[in-house]
Amino acid sequence: MSERRARQLAGPEEIEAAFAAGEPVRLLLAASDPSDPRVKPLCDRARRAGIEVRPTSRASLWRLGKTDPPAEILALVGRDPGAPMEEVLSAGGAAWLLVGIAYPGNTGFAIRTAEVSGADGVFIDSDFEHEGRREAVRAAMRADRFMPVFWMPALPVVNAAREAGRRVLAVEDVGSRAPWEMSLGGPVLFVVGGERQGIPAEVLAACDDVIRIPMLGFIPSYNLQAAMAAVASERLRQLSAG
Repeated sequence: MSERRARQLAGPEEIEAAFAAGEPVRLLLAASDPSDPRVKPLCDRARRAGIEVRPTSRASLWRLGKTDPPAEILALVGRDPGAPMEEVLSAGGAAWLLVGIAYPGNTGFAIRTAEVSGADGVFIDSDFEHEGRREAVRAAMRADRFMPVFWMPALPVVNAAREAGRRVLAVEDVGSRAPWEMSLGGPVLFVVGGERQGIPAEVLAACDDVIRIPMLGFIPSYNLQAAMAAVASERLRQLSAG
């Protein structure tokens, strides 16, 4: 497996260069009323190539962009938001499985954390009905536009991840090693549990190893997205260190 890195391109120059280099441009977000005459031809070119183009408000481009002043057009390269489960699990990066999260808002923040860290995708095992799922993706800043998000039972995801060659690592307080004491690179599925009960016993038993994030305070646990960020940041640190 090769790790598939998602990244953002900002402005016509970067996007034109990506097209010229044959990079996998997956999505364009373009201002609904661009002042730059290069934006519309780029959108037309993307549509002819079968790439989704989404008209976007300037406020959204400002929130999502990484440049100052904000670009009138952004592109997602590398990760396909519409990829099927098999393709996501066959990629070489990190994926996340959220099991039994009680609150849609927390689920949304967790989805956003995974996307920001460059995850291949997120799998969610929850009892949320349609409205709960909508609330979760709203809280995630609609990160499902940029990364595959699946709603399905946990154990089939664990089994499929293992068949695809991924390690399955739980993040739970019964672990014995901190994130920086383990190798977190390569294809891995991280599993995190709900605020109340943690990871169910049958899912925890199916994991290859357990990561424990050190805690010293009186309150017994971090919130979900903080725990995820600690693990994701350590993984990125290890990757950057080679």
